[in-house]
Amino acid sequence: MTTSKTSESAAPLLDLQALVVAVRRRRRLWSCMALLGLLVGAAMAVLLPPAPSAVTKVLVAHQEDQANDTGTLIRTDVALLGTTRIAGEALQSLKSPEKPEDFIGKYRGAGLTNNLMQITVTADSDAQAVARAKALADAFIADHVRRMQEAAKAEAQALLDQRDRMRDELAQVNKSIGDRSPGSDPKASASIESLFARRAELNSRIADFDQRAAEARTGTPKLVAGTQIVDAPRAVHRSLPKTAVTNAVIGLLLGLVLGLAVAAVGTLVADRPVLRREIAADLGASVIAELPRAPRWPAGRWQRRRTRAARERLTKTLARTVRGCAEPVSLLELGCARTTSVIALDLAEALAPDGPVVIIDALPGSELANSRQKPEGLTVVSGESAADVPDEARRLGVGSVSPGTAWTDLQYLGSQTVLVVRAGHGSAAWLHTVARQLADLSIPVIGVVLIDPDPRDRTDGTLWDGLHTALRGHNERLARQKGTGRQRTERLPMWAARVPDSDQEAR
Repeated sequence: MTTSKTSESAAPLLDLQALVVAVRRRRRLWSCMALLGLLVGAAMAVLLPPAPSAVTKVLVAHQEDQANDTGTLIRTDVALLGTTRIAGEALQSLKSPEKPEDFIGKYRGAGLTNNLMQITVTADSDAQAVARAKALADAFIADHVRRMQEAAKAEAQALLDQRDRMRDELAQVNKSIGDRSPGSDPKASASIESLFARRAELNSRIADFDQRAAEARTGTPKLVAGTQIVDAPRAVHRSLPKTAVTNAVIGLLLGLVLGLAVAAVGTLVADRPVLRREIAADLGASVIAELPRAPRWPAGRWQRRRTRAARERLTKTLARTVRGCAEPVSLLELGCARTTSVIALDLAEALAPDGPVVIIDALPGSELANSRQKPEGLTVVSGESAADVPDEARRLGVGSVSPGTAWTDLQYLGSQTVLVVRAGHGSAAWLHTVARQLADLSIPVIGVVLIDPDPRDRTDGTLWDGLHTALRGHNERLARQKGTGRQRTERLPMWAARVPDSDQEAR
C-alpha cells in the first residue's frame, strides 16, 4: 500500500498583495478623505488667514568667523534672539506693556548663512509688525555690539595686565643690573649677561602685549560696523489664491495619507478576503464564474456591453450546471442580494424552454416577486410555499447566508448550492462559518460566483486538492441514489483539509 502526504506552506503573517488589493478597493474612503483635506486646507486659507507679519535681515559679524564654520555661531545668535533680555529691550523701546515671555512666541529667527540672520515678526497689523521687527533688530544689534565691546575690553585689559606684570619684572631686572656693564666685572660676567638677556626678552614681550591690546581695541570698531541691518523691515504680503492652493495641496496629501492608513488598518482588523484564492480557500469551493458590479449611474455603451457579456457567460455556465444536476439547486448570496435576484431571473429565463421553473424566494425584501423582468412561465413563491411546488417543475431556490440566517431552512431551497459572494464583504471567520454550516446540512457547494472581483486579481480560485469538496457531494449523491443512506461527512476549508490515505489509494 502506497501512502502520500500533503504539505501546506505556512500562510504569511501579512499578505501584501491582499492588503494592496483591499486598500485599493476602499478607494472611496481614502479619496473622500483626500478631498476633505483639500477642502479644509482651502477653507482655512480663507477663514483663518495668516496674521500680518514683517521680515528683516541682519548681517552679524563675529570675532571668531572662519571659512569652515558649520553655522554654530549664527545658531547661537538665533538662540540669543529668543531670550527675554532682547525681547524686553525691544518692548521697552516700543513702550509696550506686553510681557517678554508672551512676545517671544510672536517672532522667530532663522540663520540664512553663517553671518546672515532673518527675523520674522507677527502682529495685529502690518505697521505694528514692521515696528516690532525694527525694534528687535536694533535690540539684537545693540546687545551683540555690547557683548563684542565687553569681550574686546576684557581681552585688552588682560593683555595690559600682563604687560604691567612684565614691566614690574623689568624694573626688578634693571635694579639688579644697576650701572654695571657686561665687561666691567670679569668674575660676574655670566650673571650680568643673563640679566641683560632677560631685560631684552621682557622689553620684547611688553611691546608684543602693547601691540596685541591695541589690535584688540582696533578690531572692535570693524565688527561693530559689520553688524547692521542689510534688509529694512517690510511687511510680508501673501497672495490669497497662492496660500489657498498651498494649503489645499498640503491638506490633500495629509488627507490621502490618513485615508490610506485608516484603510490599511481597517483592512487588517476586519480581515475580509478579496482575492479569489482566499475566498475559495475559506469556503472550500472553487470560483466558477465572476460578475462585475453593476454601476450606480448610467454607464457608457462599452461598459453596458461588457457587463451584458459577463452576465450571459455566467447564465450559460449556471444553466449547464443546473441541467446536469438531478437534484434542486439553490443560489445563496452573501452581500449581493440584488445581484443574486438578477442572476436568478436570468437563469430562470435560460431554463424556461426546458419546462416550468419555480423560484423559491427566501431573500430579504420583495425584489424577485415585484421584478418586471420575470420571463413567461416563471413562478415566484415564498419559502413558506416551497412544499406546494409540483414535482414536474424545476425548482430554483434563492436565499441568503448573511448573519442571522436560519440555517435549517436552507435545505428546503435545494440539496446543492451555488454561493454568490461579493468580494470583500464577509470576514474570513464568517466564510468559515458558512462552509461549516453547509457541511453540517450536507449541502454540497457546486462552486462560487464572485461578485465585484478586483480587476487586477491574478490569483487562482480553483482548488486543485479539492477531493473533500468537489467529489464529496458527488459521493453523497451516489450513496443516496443507491439507497445506502445519507452519508454525513465534515467539509473543511482548504487550510484545514487533509486527504485520507484510503482516498489517495482510490485515486
